Amino acid sequence: MLRKRVLPFGIAGAVVLAGIGVHSAFATPSADAVIAEVYGGGGNAGATYTNDFVELANSGAATLDLSDYSIQYLSGAPTATSKWQATPLTGSLAAGGRYLVGEAAGTGGSTALPAPDATGNIAMSGTSGTIALVQGADPLTCVTAADCAADSRVKDLVGYGTAVVHEGSGPAAGASNTASVARNATLTDTDDNAADFTAGDPTPQNAAGTGGSGPTSPPTTPPTTPPTSPPATVKIHDIQGDTRVSPYEGKAISGATGIVTGVRAYGSSQGFWFQDPHPDNDPRTSEGIYVYTSSTPTVSVGDSVSVAGTVSDYYPGGTTAGGQAVTEITKPTVTKISSGNPVPAPVVLDDKKVPDSFAPSAGGGSIESFPLRPSEYALDLYASLEGMNVQIGDSRVVGATDPYSELWVTVKPKQNPTKRGGTLYKGYDDPNSGRLMVQSLIPTSTSAFPTANVGDTLKGTTTGPLDYNQFGGTYALQARTLGTVKSGGIKPEVTAKASSDQATVATYNVENLAPDNPQSKFDALAKGLVTNLRSPDVVALEEIQDNDGAKDDGVVAADQTLTKLTAAIAAAGGPHYQWRGIDPVNDKDGGEPGGNIRQVFLFNPARVGFVDHAGGDSTTAVGITGKGDKTELTASPGRIAPNDPAWNSSRKPLAGEFTFRGKKLFVIANHFDSKGGDQGVDSRFQPPVRSSEVQRVRQAILEHDFVEQLEAADPKADVVVLGDLNDYQFSPAVYALTGNGKALTDLVNTLPVAERYSYVYEGNSQVLDHILVSPNLGKHVDYDVVHINSEFADQTSDHDPQVIRLKP
Repeated sequence: MLRKRVLPFGIAGAVVLAGIGVHSAFATPSADAVIAEVYGGGGNAGATYTNDFVELANSGAATLDLSDYSIQYLSGAPTATSKWQATPLTGSLAAGGRYLVGEAAGTGGSTALPAPDATGNIAMSGTSGTIALVQGADPLTCVTAADCAADSRVKDLVGYGTAVVHEGSGPAAGASNTASVARNATLTDTDDNAADFTAGDPTPQNAAGTGGSGPTSPPTTPPTTPPTSPPATVKIHDIQGDTRVSPYEGKAISGATGIVTGVRAYGSSQGFWFQDPHPDNDPRTSEGIYVYTSSTPTVSVGDSVSVAGTVSDYYPGGTTAGGQAVTEITKPTVTKISSGNPVPAPVVLDDKKVPDSFAPSAGGGSIESFPLRPSEYALDLYASLEGMNVQIGDSRVVGATDPYSELWVTVKPKQNPTKRGGTLYKGYDDPNSGRLMVQSLIPTSTSAFPTANVGDTLKGTTTGPLDYNQFGGTYALQARTLGTVKSGGIKPEVTAKASSDQATVATYNVENLAPDNPQSKFDALAKGLVTNLRSPDVVALEEIQDNDGAKDDGVVAADQTLTKLTAAIAAAGGPHYQWRGIDPVNDKDGGEPGGNIRQVFLFNPARVGFVDHAGGDSTTAVGITGKGDKTELTASPGRIAPNDPAWNSSRKPLAGEFTFRGKKLFVIANHFDSKGGDQGVDSRFQPPVRSSEVQRVRQAILEHDFVEQLEAADPKADVVVLGDLNDYQFSPAVYALTGNGKALTDLVNTLPVAERYSYVYEGNSQVLDHILVSPNLGKHVDYDVVHINSEFADQTSDHDPQVIRLKP
């Protein structure tokens, strides 16, 4: 599953589905008070100002009494249960004047705001959110743009970043830790945030006229050689502090003492962890820390050391990735005091220690400045133990060993277990707090990293420093001692055999299949299709690459890829499949650059027929013609709305018309836009913003409308929509596609809850692949997710295939 860029969402009219909406225009633009500037990066890393702020302006000719108004904030990706936060206003806004509302502070920033005219404590997101100027102080209840537009209390509204709720064609772009979004100088309000606002340096100005041009230079020239403060002599817990970022960020320290608990002598992040054996009484302050040496450390576990250096809050993946900061000591001077000392006793992570609740909410803003509450939130507990020696006992594996020598366990065995031993991802508000990555500090020459499948048990004790993984963006136990694997016994599944009067239709993401892949991959895929799926009559394949794979040379045909696959299937005892597909325009469908991935239909001509209607190509939209049993596609195969911006840098749906025993069967193969750009569940922004969702919702609406037209032409039409939708069964995109279940039935919801998954990511068993059917098929379908890949260390693809048996 590759990650793609995201396109802004700009649908004309209003759409309200599954609690998420987009609206093209709000009520009549405000004739006086407007939101002039929004800045949510205050106090974040790299920020100039210490606080978030909202600035109002009055373009009218009369003073406006603000005593009955409030500024309100909503996260950029609200759900049906999201809440607005409100800051009541006081005083008035003079004609032609400004009014400054100061909001929450962070630990970053160097400059205070001009004296605010009103003060609140809303922790706004620096990159995505919605601000409203509201009559009254009661929080708004709308979570869609359409509903907010219909609320007469909203005087003005600004969505920024990737906010779903905004005015006009899109949200204001460019907000960051260092940039605000500000209305044009004439204060023109066209009810189009994207057009009315631009990003730039924050320029807060209050009613008294103070500010407005950003921080100024000191009035006098500083000395040629500024005085420097001597390094502070500190304990490790002083450096770590009681939040996610250090109060000593960027400062020189000395005299930090402790015992070395782990050494990383490989890769680009070489260094060591050490821990003070004499803790303070504050559970929020970690006693361990990482020392980044940049070369092979000269210390060993058990050494007592004193360290001087510079404190740095390091963001794996960069500050824009959204991950947690790791507090480190850089440019160190390390003094060894003694060797052979006992390592501080580990903190045991188990069901009792780790809270059920995952993370505090900041309405989509940063939680970095929040004091940690380790007894209430798992993410706070892990942050409070950052760099410390921790231990797990017998733990169930919930994410198989990957090629990077990582696996995932759960320390909360009763938390949402799947039927086969994983941990089920049930919703955005329940990301499973017991999941923990395990890596190893043990040299591979001494002991190979264990190979484990989901449902196995990592037995015994696994002990080492707790780190924040720089690639996965999540907390990881860096094992100094590692348990052993006991098999849970899961086996690849084989689906039930279909009866002769049942047509079988499957979907399978084959993960960037290209002719230069090893023959073993083709053979394994063939075995999965023939043995585990029992040679389906129709197969929708996703991620078929062109004839030279990732070589970016203009080649788009994929006949060599498909010839090699169908030959492997026949060699494995399967049918002689034929295929239908449409070559994409070069480099226009996303995926691996040069790979030109697309969906393709395989079909067994001995069992089903494919109805070829000429005219389908990469840029021509398929339509619907005829009525009742005469309903047909105008092109088969054909692509749905391939020129719509919803499909920019993304795969276009492939529609085909089949026949089985004289009855028509319409099949649509999909591979929706990926989750690239979304903030991770472990993000410092909580709840995380799902920016990629915007494009998938638009894609879903286009396809939903096509299916509705097909079903309107023939209410008895047999329609199967399937593929990798890159989203969950409870997501706004899937609700949009199904029309809340009216146009299509998502068959994954017919399974027992513990079996609803086709993909495992960071220890969460979740749904990305779907088979949906028209309402008349719902009672005549047997559905199966065939687990042959996602739970296993040895996998042919990262997705599990799915299959249905149906009687049209």
